[in-house]
Amino acid sequence: MQNPLLENFKTPHHTAPFNEIKEKHYLPAFQELIKISEKEINDIVENQDEPTFENVIEALAYSGEKLDVVSNIFFNLNSAETNDEIQKIAQEVSPLLTEFSAKISQNGKLFKKIKKVFDEQNSPPLEEWSSQRRDRGGLNLNEEQQMLLNETYKGFVRSGALLNDSDKEKFKNISIELSKKSLQFGQNVLAETNNYFKHIKDEKDLAGIPEPILQQYREEAKQRNLEGFVVTLQYPSYIPFMTYAENRELRKELALANGKKGFQKNEFDNQNLIKEIIKLKQEKAQILGYKSFADYVLEERMAKSPDKVQAFLNELLVKAKPYAQKEIEELKTLAKSDGIDEMQSYDHAFYAEKLRKQKFDIDDEELKPYFPLEKVQEAVFGLARQLFGLEFVEVHDVQKYHEEVKTYEVFEVGSPKSEVRRNSPKAESQKLKAILYVDYHPRKGKRAGAWMTSFKNQFKKDGENSRPHISVVCNFSKPTSDTPSLLTFQEVTTLFHEFGHALHGILADTTYPNLSGTSVKWDFVELPSQFLENYCYEPEFLKTFAKHYETGEVLPDEKIQKISDSKNFMEGYQTLRQLGFGILDMAYHSAVGALERLSVKEFEDQTTEKTQLYPKNPETIMSTSFSHIFQGGYSAGYYSYKWAEVLDADAFQYFKENGIFNLEIAAKYKILLSSGGTKDPMELYKNFRGREPKVESLLKRAFG
Repeated sequence: MQNPLLENFKTPHHTAPFNEIKEKHYLPAFQELIKISEKEINDIVENQDEPTFENVIEALAYSGEKLDVVSNIFFNLNSAETNDEIQKIAQEVSPLLTEFSAKISQNGKLFKKIKKVFDEQNSPPLEEWSSQRRDRGGLNLNEEQQMLLNETYKGFVRSGALLNDSDKEKFKNISIELSKKSLQFGQNVLAETNNYFKHIKDEKDLAGIPEPILQQYREEAKQRNLEGFVVTLQYPSYIPFMTYAENRELRKELALANGKKGFQKNEFDNQNLIKEIIKLKQEKAQILGYKSFADYVLEERMAKSPDKVQAFLNELLVKAKPYAQKEIEELKTLAKSDGIDEMQSYDHAFYAEKLRKQKFDIDDEELKPYFPLEKVQEAVFGLARQLFGLEFVEVHDVQKYHEEVKTYEVFEVGSPKSEVRRNSPKAESQKLKAILYVDYHPRKGKRAGAWMTSFKNQFKKDGENSRPHISVVCNFSKPTSDTPSLLTFQEVTTLFHEFGHALHGILADTTYPNLSGTSVKWDFVELPSQFLENYCYEPEFLKTFAKHYETGEVLPDEKIQKISDSKNFMEGYQTLRQLGFGILDMAYHSAVGALERLSVKEFEDQTTEKTQLYPKNPETIMSTSFSHIFQGGYSAGYYSYKWAEVLDADAFQYFKENGIFNLEIAAKYKILLSSGGTKDPMELYKNFRGREPKVESLLKRAFG
């Protein structure tokens, strides 16, 4: 029986053949593709020719292409459309891939060839090498080739290539265990999210909740064959409840359920898993000679060291905390008028919304009719056209993994449309920019949150510019029988955020796949996403798309101005919240041995003490569902959201000073996006801005 994952995809633009793929195809495909990739590596190792950049470094960069594609397909589905079978396969596949990766990174013969090429190019030694002396390299490499060589060499060293055989084996086993445990962490969080729902029969218990949200709760109940209403822990259900429900006891119940995920001493408890993951990461770092996992990670980030990150977070904490405390005092005054003497964290969203209405006369539910999902998407597409010359054409012959997914071909403005292009592969490769998948609504098999990912990276090979396949996944409210999907303003900014990441992938124009698109330093990766959010607050731009879905009426000027004015509402609180996440992340990954003496709950409470503005609750915890650092790629990197805010505030200020649609500046920014990881990020930023970013830009935007 043929396996579609092992065939050449006979689909438009060689997109994933989702209609033909079954769960049973994945494991055999991975097993076969790992063999094929191992042969590619072996061919590099056994090549008798003198090691060169082309036959070692470049050959390695292009190896495993099909394995990468199948991995992307599988793990993207494990996040967006998973089931018990896929999760079971993931537990089998993850260690196979980790072991394969370890085999490559610890292949002594391969590393010997890499080191020979590296030494030949980088003489004098790398630590003496600088951008001013690139022309002295022995192999006459261009800038991107030099970056690939350096990153390849460092990648092998950081994966244990210089270890003795015994430590190599330990390193490999640690990596395999980490992949299993990280995967289990995420599966536990998803299970806990899906397992809880609150069935409410009496509509009086839902006082304060706007009718469109009530309708959503009715639909959820109907899907479960229940009367009345159902609230879940999925964000489009949970967040509106916490924001509008007048019933404080129910707010408390929902908040407790959300805060207990992975913290209930059941089969999905993540407490011991956290300790095991942190211990393994620490062992991994120490085998390589680093003091902590944070030291290991940050060596390859813009920030460079834990001390610099701590100083950065503490500087923001000192400056933001007085603003946050003042904001909370305002909320407490409001709560007191309702007879609440001691505000709790589960009261925050409710009273923040009340205060926001008072200050700015803005009601999220009142605004939602002006932000139908379809029009918001049109707006972000239009912005990409205006700034970067991109055109999005919906297509129906690209296969999808779920019926709710929509697919688009992305072209340069003015180029021929898809049918013409498909008849000429060369024209297609020159003009098509990307394939874009969008997947907007929550489902049982989709994890919470929003993210951008790719099914295939961009790269150049054999004269062809192979274009990327990009995906944007969110969890916005579904349309009902009589209403389209309407977004809160926060969801509008979420879509722009993820689309900023997508542009990083869509505009990619590098030679090598591992330097393409979002393959940049982790504390640089959030710049494009956070940058694009700024446009949501610009009246000039908002007027172009904030229109009532029924009447077509443009959102009144005074409301648009209030949205713009409210940009920094609760900025102190939000800053402290983000700093709490960042400080906790750094503590887990740099406080060596601390978890051996404390419970996860004690460790979290002690670490985040300075960022807490409400009383602690002994029944809730953040860590056990902190997927960013225990499942995702943000270990010792959560600070990067704030780090990137400095970059995005500084970058957008450049536009503000010269016009938010300034095409000359947009052209420079497009170069930054298309360059991916081919240059040092600070160098890329300085080429765009003319100088390094200033933290004052963020402080000015946040606090005036």
